[in-house]
Amino acid sequence: MYDVVKTYDKVSAEWIEKYSKIEESASINECMEVSGAFNHDFRPVWPGARAVGAALTVRARAGDNLIIHKAISMIKPGDILVVTCDGFQESGGMFGGIMSTSSQHQGAAGLIIDGCVRDTMMMKKVGFPVWSRGISIKRSTKVTGGQINVPIVIGGVLVNPGDLIFADNDAVVCIPKDKVEETYKLAMAREAHEDHMLERVLNEGITTFNDDFRATYAALNLREEPDPV
Repeated sequence: MYDVVKTYDKVSAEWIEKYSKIEESASINECMEVSGAFNHDFRPVWPGARAVGAALTVRARAGDNLIIHKAISMIKPGDILVVTCDGFQESGGMFGGIMSTSSQHQGAAGLIIDGCVRDTMMMKKVGFPVWSRGISIKRSTKVTGGQINVPIVIGGVLVNPGDLIFADNDAVVCIPKDKVEETYKLAMAREAHEDHMLERVLNEGITTFNDDFRATYAALNLREEPDPV
C-alpha cells in the first residue's frame, strides 16, 4: 500500500453543491444512522466559517508538518484538508496563514485539524475556513513522513478519502460517500419541517412542547404545581 495515494473515489462536485444549500450541520447529523459529528472541541478559528467539500485525508506526525505541505501540493478544487496529528496541540506551526493562502489558491474549501493552528487573523483575512482544537504559535519540524489519502480516525469519526465534509459554526460532520444521497434527502426534508415549525412558532405562538413530548411528560408522573387561579 502506498503512503501517498493519488487515485481514489470522491464525492462529486454536484453533491458538494447540493449540500452547500443545507442550512445547518445538525440537519445532516440528525438524519444519519451513525453520528458523523466530530468531537465538540473542533471549533472554527473565526466565527461564521462554513465549508463543504471532499475529504483529502492526511496523517501527520505529532509536531511535524512536512506531509501537510505535500498534501497542499495535491489539492484539487473542492477538497477539504482533514488532518490528524495524534491530537497534538503543542505546535501551532502545523498550519498557518501562508499555508492557508496556498491551499485556497489550489482550490481547497477549508481545513479540519485535530491539533493547533496559528496566524488566525490571516486565515480570516483571506477567508480560508479552518476548524482546529486550539491555537498555538509554537514551532513544528519538517523532518518526518506521514500518509495522504488513507482512512483516518479524527474527532472520534472514521473519515475515508473522498467522503463529504460539512462544517459550519456549530460542528464538523463527515458523510460517508455511500450515504450521501440518502442523507441529503432526509436532511432537506428535516429542514423543510423545521422551517414549517418556525413559521408556526412565529405566526401561531405555539411552543416546542408538542403532543409527543406531552405524552412522555405525562407518563413520568411528575408532581406539578397547579396553574395559578
